[in-house]
Amino acid sequence: MIRHLPAAERVATPWKNGGGVTREVAVFPIGASMDDFLWRISMAEVTEPGPFSLFANIDRHLTVLSGSLRLEFSDRSVILATGESLTFAGDVPVSGVPLAPVTDLNVMTRRGQMRADVRRIDGETALQSGLLIVTGAQTVEGHALKPFDALMIADETLTAKGLVIAFHEILRH
Repeated sequence: MIRHLPAAERVATPWKNGGGVTREVAVFPIGASMDDFLWRISMAEVTEPGPFSLFANIDRHLTVLSGSLRLEFSDRSVILATGESLTFAGDVPVSGVPLAPVTDLNVMTRRGQMRADVRRIDGETALQSGLLIVTGAQTVEGHALKPFDALMIADETLTAKGLVIAFHEILRH
């Protein structure tokens, strides 16, 4: 099964800390809240500096899709440019400072129950399950995708070329 998740249909939701909005791409189980999801994938536009929301027992994988973002932890600072990612604990205080307007992708998994492998695809590859998100318009397996559209793939083999970010192996431990 392949399900198209158009970016245009995503609803803006206030951040947990009130400092901005996010748009949910997908969540499991379907309809789960911020307190009981096993995994959640969302996108945000970051134009102002501020603290990240804290999520107990959650691991985060943040990928910058466009722009540049400095993440400030208590013991270090990391700068992520377009296409770069960082995995960190969701219950560790961190602030983000956009160095240029940022669109980011946030994959969160419930620690000890789920995990995610996030990787960039620059060429053709076959994927059997997971979620693909594209940064540019293209057609994949008959689906006309616009920037930041996603495809949810379950028990199918999809051959993709030119996809920028792939999500797969969101598995129970």
